[in-house]
Amino acid sequence: MVIVTLQRNKCIGCNYCVELAPNQFQMSKKDGKTVLLHAHEKKRFYTLKSNDHTILEACENAAKACPVKIISVKVSN
Repeated sequence: MVIVTLQRNKCIGCNYCVELAPNQFQMSKKDGKTVLLHAHEKKRFYTLKSNDHTILEACENAAKACPVKIISVKVSN
């Protein structure tokens, strides 16, 4: 399972995550911050748990490119 976590409140709206992983991220038209698609929110952390391992590389690239380091990606069995 691929687990992607986003600290949305710290987003600066740079758009790198959307460019690198457009199937998982999009920019909000309301506030200009990123949205982790299909994620569940808990205490300002948005988490996506997916059995689709094809998203791993794109999400890892988005996490590496994020200038404020608010995206984390883990693989769980």
